Amino acid sequence: MYLSIQKLHPDAQLPVRATAQSAGYDLHAYLEQDVVLQPGEIRKIPTGIAAAPSRKDVMLCIFPRSGLASKFGISLANAVGVVDSDYRGELLVPLINLGKEDFTVQNGMRIAQLVVVPVLFPTCQEVESLDETERGSNGFGASGISEPLSHTK
Repeated sequence: MYLSIQKLHPDAQLPVRATAQSAGYDLHAYLEQDVVLQPGEIRKIPTGIAAAPSRKDVMLCIFPRSGLASKFGISLANAVGVVDSDYRGELLVPLINLGKEDFTVQNGMRIAQLVVVPVLFPTCQEVESLDETERGSNGFGASGISEPLSHTK
């Protein structure tokens, strides 16, 4: 499999992996001038590139960079960006400043990471009921924070 990358601007940077075993490719901001994100502000940051995977059964996921999130409170407004395999537009990164101070995004800054993920396309079928499980319909914290559900009964 390969990922075709089109530079939409000659100075845009191609995605790169920081190490040979990195799962994600760093995405760089493509800006003509710095962007200042105030606390609570969301801005779509252009990357200057478009991408096309060679397979149709994958998606491109855009994830926050852990260093930006843990040090400055900079994350993605949509938590994880899903880019369908047939999208051919510019990759934009919706950054949000969850911190308490202004944050300046500069041209070329590594702002997110791109991960290629396989996708299954099941056929949806309507049923009268679903099979029963130990958890059932208990959600949103039903398993607690200290002890998991018992797997042996």
